[in-house]
Amino acid sequence: MRIIFFLTGFLMLFLLGSCKKEDQEAPADPIQTPYTIIIPTYFPTLLNIPEDNPMTVEGVELGRRLFYDGRLSGRTHPDSLMTCATCHLQEHAFECGINHPKFQHGHPMGLTGIQTPHFMMPLFNLVWNHQGYLWNGFVGPLNADPMKQQLEDLVWMGIVAPHEMAGDTTRTRQLLESIPDYPEMFRKAFGTPEITIRKAGKAIAQFIRTLISANSKFDRYLRGEVQLSDNELNGYVLFMTEQGGDCFHCHGGSGNPLFTTNFFYNNAKDSLFTGIFEDPRDRYHVTGDPMDVGAYRAPSLRNLAFTAPYMHDGRFQTLDEVLTFYNSGLVWSPYAHPLMHHLTNGGVRLSPTELTDLKAFLLTLSDSSFIINPEFGPAAIP
Repeated sequence: MRIIFFLTGFLMLFLLGSCKKEDQEAPADPIQTPYTIIIPTYFPTLLNIPEDNPMTVEGVELGRRLFYDGRLSGRTHPDSLMTCATCHLQEHAFECGINHPKFQHGHPMGLTGIQTPHFMMPLFNLVWNHQGYLWNGFVGPLNADPMKQQLEDLVWMGIVAPHEMAGDTTRTRQLLESIPDYPEMFRKAFGTPEITIRKAGKAIAQFIRTLISANSKFDRYLRGEVQLSDNELNGYVLFMTEQGGDCFHCHGGSGNPLFTTNFFYNNAKDSLFTGIFEDPRDRYHVTGDPMDVGAYRAPSLRNLAFTAPYMHDGRFQTLDEVLTFYNSGLVWSPYAHPLMHHLTNGGVRLSPTELTDLKAFLLTLSDSSFIINPEFGPAAIP
């Protein structure tokens, strides 16, 4: 009887020890590290981060890698590589830039040679954008397609668009699966090594939400670190007054440090529009509101020194041309936004000195540290 008890006890200890060893050797599910966005002084506190895509250190790292990896196009030949960073260059505040080596006059085109419908918008401070994406807000809350509503959705759309990567999401997924580092990076970011384009979109969106520009001279002025010159201060006053430059209604000011409302306006560039019948690119074709004919997003005025050309169609090559337009080049139409208060005069009609001062202020919104921040640059790609 004692022998039976001894053997039974030994067997139980052996089984318990074996289970413990298996538990120790079994790979544990990774625990994602929360990524905290530090909100700059005076910036809004309401962030646009979807509940199903919380920010994590691992997700941001994966997104940064994918953002710069040309194989996101689903191809490996050097002439067929394309990713977000092909067009969104850090040196131009993640816009194309007027001197892009591949794109004439700063108008991007896809691997097919087809140009994008619009010129580019820069990628910064998008974590505060709640009005949708692109110049007309097509990807946003008003889109009935749930796969075309969030920043995350721009990734798969970019992969398949003929004016971008002109690829196939299945081919991209299969290529990423074949690259040794990626399954483990996806496991760390999302808990499983399974690679999907949806996860890739979530990771890239996480990285883009970290692209925060908040260290311009004007930011440092608001923080009490530097002083603006007399010209810059005069320009600031003109920016913030209706009888001056009348810029603040659409682009904000010290009370709106994003320097955009992210809303959509017809800013009196044209008098005739194909939009109401044919053009699928203005805000009208998102909302169906006739008063949105010819309306496009008011872009942020931050980093203007780096983001030429200007307007949705890139019609202005220099900041001086933009100022001249708002000063004396407004064109009447029944669709011009009511906030274009100086429309009947053709513009705000500032003096040459006032225009110089306004330009001086606008240039204080340039954040040179943003375009060289190594945290936003390429990660090592094997």
